Amino acid sequence: MNDLVPADPAFRSADEVRPLLLAACAAYPRLVRHEVIGQSEAGRPLDGFILGDSKRASPRRSSERSGGGTAILLAGAHADEPVGPETLRALVCELPQRRPDLLGDWRFVVVPHVNPDGEARNRPCIEKWPDAAACLPGMVREPPGRDIEFGYPDLRPENEAVAGFLARHAPAALHMSLHGMAAAPGALLLIERTWAFRTQPLRDSYAEAVRKERLSLFDKNRKGEKGFFYLEPGFWTTPESTAMQTFFRSHGDEATAAQFKRSSMEYVRSLGGDPLCLVTEVPLFVRGESPDAYRPVPLATAMRLQLRALELGLSAVS
Repeated sequence: MNDLVPADPAFRSADEVRPLLLAACAAYPRLVRHEVIGQSEAGRPLDGFILGDSKRASPRRSSERSGGGTAILLAGAHADEPVGPETLRALVCELPQRRPDLLGDWRFVVVPHVNPDGEARNRPCIEKWPDAAACLPGMVREPPGRDIEFGYPDLRPENEAVAGFLARHAPAALHMSLHGMAAAPGALLLIERTWAFRTQPLRDSYAEAVRKERLSLFDKNRKGEKGFFYLEPGFWTTPESTAMQTFFRSHGDEATAAQFKRSSMEYVRSLGGDPLCLVTEVPLFVRGESPDAYRPVPLATAMRLQLRALELGLSAVS
């Protein structure tokens, strides 16, 4: 899917890119459909897209199809993780033209940005990327109780809108929530724990892709903290709301524990089927050994890795 990445990608605002997304729908009406699924707290539109032949069978039977099905793709849950939205915006704009073969077997249910208000708050910082000293200090991130990723189905208006949209197109064979890290030693991929033993080929191929991009795998064992169980270098299990609650309760923080609802991964699995759930974690900056050593990860590199994870996820569930 590398051909979906623009030659010179840049971080764009929702207002900048929305006309391009709607133009893709107009150019390929049989392959891309658009819905305004709701509004953010500040009144910004939440856009959902369905990519795939509209003549296909009901999505409620899609997970039973051999070699295809429904893939749910979300991005932007955390305000300081801008790569995922750019990846999904590129997918919506480019997939119908460059990879229409995929749309015969797969239906992609896509919300490129579930948190446009957070994007707007961080826009002044993102405009300073790739200067780490100018970009990182002012970045904002939602605390528990405001965290859209752990707010399903009804923590915020954004959660309610996305939850309703996904429920109409469930069950899914694959769900991906595209995330990132402000600064880290390398890349991570999180895999839903019941799929851990079924994804060794996926992990091997993704690790190879990370190395080809001249990045390291983030190798840290959190020993189950917050639901992050270590699989191997660069791979953990996806976190779970109950594990998050347990972590904060174990530290005597009942108020924070009570803020956690289901993650998007848990919510999608509650809608039926046995979806493979993946969370991409590619840093904006690679952190070096010294406190002030930060190397920006090129946006094209991060987008290629997220799309490679998607490609491998589709293969794994096929």
